[in-house]
Amino acid sequence: MGVIKEKFSDGKDFNNIDIYTLSNDSGMKAKITNYGGIVVSLFVPDSSGKIDDVVLGYDSLHNYFKNSCYFGGIIGRHANRIENSSFELNGKVYNLVKNEGKNHIHGGNIGFDSVVWNAEIIEEDGVEALKLTYRSKDGEENYPGNLDVTVIYKVTKDNALSIEYQAISDKDTVVNLTNHSYFNLSGHSYGDILNHEVMINADKFTPIDEYSIPTGEIRDVEGTPMDFRKMKPIKDAIEMEDIQITYGKGFDHNWVLNTKGITEKAAEVFDPVSKRRMEVYTTKPGVQFYTGNNIVDSKMGKDGVKYSKRSGFCLETQYFPNALKHKHFPSPILKAGEKYQHKTIYKFL
Repeated sequence: MGVIKEKFSDGKDFNNIDIYTLSNDSGMKAKITNYGGIVVSLFVPDSSGKIDDVVLGYDSLHNYFKNSCYFGGIIGRHANRIENSSFELNGKVYNLVKNEGKNHIHGGNIGFDSVVWNAEIIEEDGVEALKLTYRSKDGEENYPGNLDVTVIYKVTKDNALSIEYQAISDKDTVVNLTNHSYFNLSGHSYGDILNHEVMINADKFTPIDEYSIPTGEIRDVEGTPMDFRKMKPIKDAIEMEDIQITYGKGFDHNWVLNTKGITEKAAEVFDPVSKRRMEVYTTKPGVQFYTGNNIVDSKMGKDGVKYSKRSGFCLETQYFPNALKHKHFPSPILKAGEKYQHKTIYKFL
């Protein structure tokens, strides 16, 4: 089906910002804006064919300009947290903005979720897709290298949202890209996601300290609230007495995936209300499972809904957070001229 291009209702003064609608013949539809590459809406049929929007977001472009929860955005240059807001590369220390206490999160004050991307409609595998490109200049948010980034969104015939990431730099740099959509499989306006059942294909996770920074330890999930190797409701584990739950205010942790590419399922979520099921496939080594513990946004969401704590969950596929401090973690360092390439698929059943 063809791609539809439109404006936000309050975005008529911004000639370079649009919303692109990608759809298939089954009723699945993704609305994505080239501002931040944000997934504004994701309409998905349930088991009976009823279609709901299953991601949190705003109707207003101006609310996205102050998107403190990062609803739906492309996160970069470095997703998640960097301890003490600095890293060393090739003998040089790069100091980054401290935008979460003393630490750095999600690329800085103006991350990839807060810039305007160039948009182009392309065809891939017989399906129209949205290709977004952006040049992050050398020194932007104090990251080294001119980094050319491409993100391709596609809604496939089998009810999946495919996201493909590519990047290349003219200097050694660090790159860790992800998408920060908050899902609620009952529909974005339903309420909390505590009854959702989750499986994460991981035997281990990376524990955090009181500032949500991974300590460097890789710990077995066995005997902890982080054991999602079999499907279980979020509510069964999120209130357990465990220091990791206290530190994260719920789940806000990275799991070390057992998977070796998109041929294996990394995670699965089932909603007993709508009977929707979402499967996650990725080429990345980790996934951050976040249960919306800090949603305290006073701005109105879509359709006048006011979101609250745990209104949505994120499954952010990425390199492990704080990997620049722990050499035994998979490295987010990208050498000059080498190609960064990852793919993540959110498939709905």
